[in-house]
Amino acid sequence: MTDNALIPDLKDLCAGALGALEPLYEVTRDAVKKTVCENGKIDAGRMEDHQFAAHGFAWFATYTNALRQMNAWANRLAEQGRLGRLEQLITQAAFGEYLAQICGGIAMSQGEIIRLGALGTPEDALENFAKNGAVKTLIAQGNSDATRRAIAEEINDSLASGRFGDSGMEDETLDMVRDQFRRFVDEKVTPHAHGWHERDELIPIEIVNEMAELGVFGLTIPEEFGGLGMGKTAMCVVTEELSRGYIGVGSLGTRSEIAAELIRLGGTDAQKEHYLPKLASGEILPTAVFTEPNNGSDLANLRTRALRDGDSYKVTGNKTWITHAARSDLMTLLARTNPDAAGYRGLSMLLAEKPRGTDETPFPAEGMSGGEIEVLGYRGMKEYELSFDGFTVPAENLLGGVEGQGFKQLMATFESARIQTAARAVGVAQNALEIGMRYAQERVQFGKPLYAFPRVYGKIAWMVVETMIARQLTYFSAVEKDQDIRCDIEAGMAKLLGARVAWSNADNALQIHGGNGYATEYQISRVLCDARILNIFEGAAEIQAQVITRGLLGR
Repeated sequence: MTDNALIPDLKDLCAGALGALEPLYEVTRDAVKKTVCENGKIDAGRMEDHQFAAHGFAWFATYTNALRQMNAWANRLAEQGRLGRLEQLITQAAFGEYLAQICGGIAMSQGEIIRLGALGTPEDALENFAKNGAVKTLIAQGNSDATRRAIAEEINDSLASGRFGDSGMEDETLDMVRDQFRRFVDEKVTPHAHGWHERDELIPIEIVNEMAELGVFGLTIPEEFGGLGMGKTAMCVVTEELSRGYIGVGSLGTRSEIAAELIRLGGTDAQKEHYLPKLASGEILPTAVFTEPNNGSDLANLRTRALRDGDSYKVTGNKTWITHAARSDLMTLLARTNPDAAGYRGLSMLLAEKPRGTDETPFPAEGMSGGEIEVLGYRGMKEYELSFDGFTVPAENLLGGVEGQGFKQLMATFESARIQTAARAVGVAQNALEIGMRYAQERVQFGKPLYAFPRVYGKIAWMVVETMIARQLTYFSAVEKDQDIRCDIEAGMAKLLGARVAWSNADNALQIHGGNGYATEYQISRVLCDARILNIFEGAAEIQAQVITRGLLGR
């Protein structure tokens, strides 16, 4: 019997659409380059004046790469005999919707739609693309109501299994890792996460200790230093599952990932031997201390000073938005060790140890004080403002032993940090999807479950599709990182899209709940607040788009 939802010859259509997309991408890139470059080099003033075009190009490039990775995912599954009906439906919906947006307008945010004409794309190039037979067919049929209905039917029983499409992992070990952490989350995190959020309390130390026993904090640390020696792809799988339970739990690993990467790549042999095993075991809980009031992402104007005084540095200044600061034992502290050196050149990274705080005395260290920042979501580790007034750090704790390397050392970790943040976004997106779906199946209105109504199952079906798109972009950047291929742009794309998908899923899941979704007793109210931060931290979406475009035009 013919399946009316599936488009015939899907593989050929996707290949044809990508073939038509490549020249469109090239002429658009050339147009943007002419707009923001002078004498072949990016001009900062032009980039700022034409910010919509520059950032719009980042989104267009992200969509283009997303479709490449979805096509690669489907082809891998087909070669392995794993491309089922659901995976085909997801593929055609992804192509259908993203091609339609490329022709009509890409949503950079809820209120900002960028159209290729605004980027300088030649009108005839866009017309030829839209007239392409494969593109026309996929737009017309790819994300149709029949497709969304078929996806909804395919995933009807997926809440029990946790399977919303084959993730495409080629290593069975990673599937086993996913199952292990899914069980941990379902048993130890999901039943309690909303209570932790409502009471605005730290994730219980017992959960932290169990995560340490499972190897979360040493996942990517080399075995010679007590870690598991696994790659960034494994990190994505673990982070995704933990964040599916609660973003705070998924983010606990981020602190250790950043600190371990800094020390592994930039530390002295003695620093590696001392700190990496303790980070891997969870004996030391770290925090990243980079951001300052009024600076945000503008690290070149960082003001906190660390001046050499004999065998130590004396730190003076203020930091803000420091996650997990009170309960941490080690701060990776970025400060200006040379006040006469402008910009990034005078910055150094210090491995600043501190006593672990308590509820009664959060910051017992001499020369250091802090206060909590109350936040809407992302509460499990708490956020703090910190002040330093002569805080002492031994000189031997200068990362790498050489001053002026701090910004370079930090930049070396950005790829991993953004891949990890993208994985957190995928986990939050998956959580929103599952919460919205469960409510839609259980809530009966007008004599039938909400899940039976097209505007409801359509939302859920698209959540399934776009979560998979974000997942495949994230995995692609992780695989590149594991192969020592530069992936700063790819990691940025994964974070850029993943953050938007997490927010969109949470918003749509709340809409499915109706008025109940606005009540704090329902989990989706928490997930909405948690999802919102993903578009801001580790580089706001606007900063991320700027970085992507600079990278693409500079290559």
